[in-house]
Amino acid sequence: MAVMTYLEAIADGLRLAMRADPAVILLGEDVAAYGGAFKLTKGFLEEFGPRRVIDTPISEAGIVGAGIGAALVGLRPVAEMQFADFISNAFNQIVNVAATSAYRAGGCVPLVIRAPCGAGTHGGPFHSQSVEAYFFHTPGVKIVLPATPADAKGLLLSAIADPNPVLYLEHKALYRSQRGPVDEGLAFVPLGKAEVRRPGRDVTVVTYGMMVHRCLEAAEAAAQEAVQAEVIDLRTLLPLDLDTLAESIARTSRVLIVHEDRLRGGIGAEIAAYVGEHLFKVLDAPICRVGAPDSPVPYAPSLEAAYLPSVDRIRRAIVDLARW
Repeated sequence: MAVMTYLEAIADGLRLAMRADPAVILLGEDVAAYGGAFKLTKGFLEEFGPRRVIDTPISEAGIVGAGIGAALVGLRPVAEMQFADFISNAFNQIVNVAATSAYRAGGCVPLVIRAPCGAGTHGGPFHSQSVEAYFFHTPGVKIVLPATPADAKGLLLSAIADPNPVLYLEHKALYRSQRGPVDEGLAFVPLGKAEVRRPGRDVTVVTYGMMVHRCLEAAEAAAQEAVQAEVIDLRTLLPLDLDTLAESIARTSRVLIVHEDRLRGGIGAEIAAYVGEHLFKVLDAPICRVGAPDSPVPYAPSLEAAYLPSVDRIRRAIVDLARW
């Protein structure tokens, strides 16, 4: 195993996929000559050439539209949104074309859309958004958001191999802050399977992305107050691994859902509805959620810190729920 940053693991997975399959191509703004806004694709142009690493105009709709066309004729494109916020410009291409093609025309669209997302880097309201809930309502699309370097590589490999369009969200704040062991070679992590990051008996904490690390830290702090929280990293948001959630909640009888995204209409609301409808009999306390307020992501560091769920806020929610 090699030790890599989150960013290095994504680059490693992408490079190995391109070496293994000449049908894998990369397209996006500044991905070739410049090496990407975050230098993730640095050196790719030199290794794979301009026919497989393609700089595009500043048009997210054009990037995704070209990717869909390439996928329909047998390629496996990986399209990069320089920032996830601007994926809204490609919304029509994703939800009305890529997501529906297999259903309406029988043509699979093996397209991966990489999108650096999330707050915590002082990027302000146009470079910090969580966009997963916009697409969670769309049948035909898969959504992943890895929290660790190993998953960043393995989920990307699985996304590229999948015959469906996959929205691959990568959290910018994790790019260089997270470092860990990563299997060498084509180490696939299956889509649709959650991971128990910390076992516990008192509260089930369901989370994903950057919040995985904050929830783990909060769980350790809660343990000092004699509360043992089980932390589940969803990894894949669509489809959800409801079996893993149900098994854990049946044991703990309490569930706290934590995500960076705003609470209203977030993925946590769907999970809460599922738990309330199907697992009500095993619950000993209300379903609780921690998320961001109904506000754009602030630019000022102090306001951004208040906007994001903090470790202490999550700790207090865990302890309060366990003692309810």
